[in-house]
Amino acid sequence: MNINTQDLIVSTKHQGEPIAPFWTHCVGAGRAAEGLRADWQTQLRDLVKTHGFRYIRFHGLFHDDMFVYREDENGNVAPYFQYVDALFDALLDMGIRPFVEFAFMPTAIAEHKKTVFWWGANGAPPTDYDKWQELVRATTAHWVDRYGIDEVRTWYFECWNEPNLKPFFIGTRSQYLELYKRTAIAVKAVDPSLRIGGPATSNYVPDERFAGEIEDTSKHAEVLNVEDLSTMDWEPVWLQEFFTYCRAENVPVDFISVHPYPTDWALDEHGQGARLTRDKDATPRDLAHVKSIVKNSPYPNAEIHLTEWSSSSSSRDYTHDYLQAATFVVRANLEATGCVDSMSYWAFSDIFEEEGGGQEPFHGGFGMINQHGIPKPTYHAYRFMSALGDHLLARTKNGVITRHGQTQNVTGLFYNYPDEVTQSVPASFNTRDVADAILAQGTSRTITVNITDLPANTDYQIEIVDKDHGNAMAKYQALGYPLNLSRSDVKDIKAAATNTRRENVSSNAKGELNLSINLPAWAIALLNSVED
Repeated sequence: MNINTQDLIVSTKHQGEPIAPFWTHCVGAGRAAEGLRADWQTQLRDLVKTHGFRYIRFHGLFHDDMFVYREDENGNVAPYFQYVDALFDALLDMGIRPFVEFAFMPTAIAEHKKTVFWWGANGAPPTDYDKWQELVRATTAHWVDRYGIDEVRTWYFECWNEPNLKPFFIGTRSQYLELYKRTAIAVKAVDPSLRIGGPATSNYVPDERFAGEIEDTSKHAEVLNVEDLSTMDWEPVWLQEFFTYCRAENVPVDFISVHPYPTDWALDEHGQGARLTRDKDATPRDLAHVKSIVKNSPYPNAEIHLTEWSSSSSSRDYTHDYLQAATFVVRANLEATGCVDSMSYWAFSDIFEEEGGGQEPFHGGFGMINQHGIPKPTYHAYRFMSALGDHLLARTKNGVITRHGQTQNVTGLFYNYPDEVTQSVPASFNTRDVADAILAQGTSRTITVNITDLPANTDYQIEIVDKDHGNAMAKYQALGYPLNLSRSDVKDIKAAATNTRRENVSSNAKGELNLSINLPAWAIALLNSVED
């Protein structure tokens, strides 16, 4: 059965609406030390080249395995930066800049030890806030000395990661706010124009009561039930309190950051909640809401950076490996256009060790590329979005047509997120059963496109990713889910993962392009001009 959508009819002479590619502004990674690996750098270099990501954010800058923190014989902070320099040099050389996350706490000044992640991050306030402040100041000053102030002024500096979650910050909201204040003072002491922001909280919570008044958000699971979650409004955690504190203390806020995962289980310690998936409009609704909050805050000109986001907040959710995750990414980003300055996908690679290394080739890791360098469908989702132009000419609920500048060059992006699925793609834990069942749902959809005022007799290409094309999981399943991939297996799966369905079309002598694009359930499609 086919469901015809509303036709997309547009002229390239249409004025259009300017759009900024917030989807490729920033991308996430696991931790700093992973960035010293050759395979991690190879994957990122490919993404920068093919997708155009501009910034990258990761944890663990001050973790002990980066060997930054040290004191001299008099007890003064005297950090060492060899590992950090090696990583940042590599990033800048490949054309991507750091979105700096100042975390986690060095053991030498941590109140609590090894509280989160397989790699034992110290999610703790410092025993000495003065030493933390000096560590941040000295690190920032070192970057200015090494890379120059003009370069470092283009960076972002964020204080901590998800301080509302007890494993990530074993302290109160008040202690986090003091940490932010000290971090901001340290950064601005180096140069007042450097950009500092927070509170980097995870994630949206149901009802404003739980967004701010309870400092220990691990208690949410004790006071909420399933019925509550479906009826309450959702609010970004600690944001209003963050604004109130910073205004009262005269602390700068150049941008705000929160993590709008469309799930409820980041309410607590990643596993103690009901683990529900919210409705499929949760992300665009949340982003529009935070834009409104910032506009009416004491910092109405603050940039909005969603420094982590994915279809779920688990690095063991098999859905991340499937086609439907890519369709969700495309839909959520296109629906949220114009609301924020960035929404950083978490994360670019399955070389990611929060729960240790994945022990299957496709283990539900966050990455848009698996550990072997094999692209998943989300890789194509971001590649397609990166191809879009900077002017929105037309949209329906299943896609957009864009133009590049004031040229006649157009790009379209279309998707089939089945009407039968009302949730953000449900997670699939422990087994692939839920992911397989969701992939089988839905009907095909035909999208008709009519574009006028194009160059006459010009070649275009429709590129489609569906369950049989550009889908690594289909080939992995056909091979019988091998645990340890041979080199031949990797080559075969990678070939299938990059084998998208392509069809060449042309505008007619009048400069018209008339198309009917049939999209199976969960498919995504890119319409682009054929390069010479």
